[in-house]
Amino acid sequence: MSDLPQDPVISFGPEDLRGVVTPHNDALVVTATVANYDVARIFIDNGSSVNILFKSTLDQMKVEGFEFEQSSTPLYGFAGHVIPPLGQIVPPLSLGHEHRRVTKMTTFTMVDTPSAYNGILGRPALKDFRGVASTYHQNLKFPVGKGVGVLCGDQKVARQCYEGVVREEGKRARVEANMIMKRKSE
Repeated sequence: MSDLPQDPVISFGPEDLRGVVTPHNDALVVTATVANYDVARIFIDNGSSVNILFKSTLDQMKVEGFEFEQSSTPLYGFAGHVIPPLGQIVPPLSLGHEHRRVTKMTTFTMVDTPSAYNGILGRPALKDFRGVASTYHQNLKFPVGKGVGVLCGDQKVARQCYEGVVREEGKRARVEANMIMKRKSE
């Protein structure tokens, strides 16, 4: 038992709902610091096997000095489509604020595909930070020394992202439906 980390207890209670509009079904979308840039619209996804930064985000950050590592393992989207990775970078990722802040070098897979989000923190980052997410409470909590750091979600941004995804999926579905209809009538 002595080999186990002596992390503080992480729990959620009614006080964590302060500022959260309920009832809701919102994703947990946060702002975190990547390579000294505050990056908004980061989706916390404990179903993702990788951490992702989108090429458009990296282009806006104008980050220099990071070497891309080649990555040939394809990623698969929710609908099963293949997303080829551009490579991986390992910038510092900081979660939390002031004295309840933790920074770790974090591997991100870079992809060039449209997204409503700027990044995705998946299981690797949640494991490294020993983070516990509650979409209901709109919080990501993680140990900071003997205390607990908190990263709060932004419901308004989460809803904007969701609306953007729904709008894009609707456009894509209409294009695919038109292609199928044209093939049948040809």
